[in-house]
Amino acid sequence: MTDIHLPEEEIEEEQGPQMGLLEHLNELRIRLTWAAGGVLVATIISFIFARQLLDFLLWPYANSVAGQAQLQTLRPTEGIETFFKVALLAGAILSMPFTLYQLWLFVSPGLTKKEKRYVYIFIPSALLLFGLGIAFAWFILVPAAVLFLANFLPDIFKTEWTGQEYISFLTTMLFWIGVSFEMPIVVYFIARAGVVSARTLREQWRVAIVAIAVLAAAITPSIDPITMLLTMAPLIVLYGLSILLARVGQRQFERAMAVE
Repeated sequence: MTDIHLPEEEIEEEQGPQMGLLEHLNELRIRLTWAAGGVLVATIISFIFARQLLDFLLWPYANSVAGQAQLQTLRPTEGIETFFKVALLAGAILSMPFTLYQLWLFVSPGLTKKEKRYVYIFIPSALLLFGLGIAFAWFILVPAAVLFLANFLPDIFKTEWTGQEYISFLTTMLFWIGVSFEMPIVVYFIARAGVVSARTLREQWRVAIVAIAVLAAAITPSIDPITMLLTMAPLIVLYGLSILLARVGQRQFERAMAVE
């Protein structure tokens, strides 16, 4: 069988120009700078509706105590710090499409022209998973956690939460659960790079369950088991989806190695 060798010009045109380590680091610096700039601009814009967003975030607390709830401030700067934190979270969420686009610009030079078309699937899928994570946390996890914590031993504990603690509780849960829902996309690219295989993920499912339990405990500020189990359930489902995507990424990696 005769081997078919493509000219170097065609290989470079198909796969893109090769970059050294310093060039990769410089490109990473550029993309991180643009991503940080996008977050900054989105955060500045978020100051316009941060007050309305604070009122919206108070909704689970107000429902849990059956009345109009106000948050305490124990330090002179606590109110403004909480206000800025909410604006920063809103800015991070609003700038997510731009951040993902910068990530794609960093990864795409190492891909072929055919693989670069995946941007039309990668960015919408990542945004969809992030939005699903936030929606799941807001409509299922947050009400259950706030209701449980606000009414825990009411004859002993009086529920009067501070603004910083309550907002930190919500923003931590919403943001990190949204990020954790990106697991299938991350696993796909790791498998596409040849770092992990679908078989390894399938055989190590017990280790994955333990890791998911640790992750659920880390990203849910509440220590009650109900919230933790509710967090684990979708992550386990996403792990199964990650195995399927890893198989796709692995096959693409093997085809690329066969061509080389």
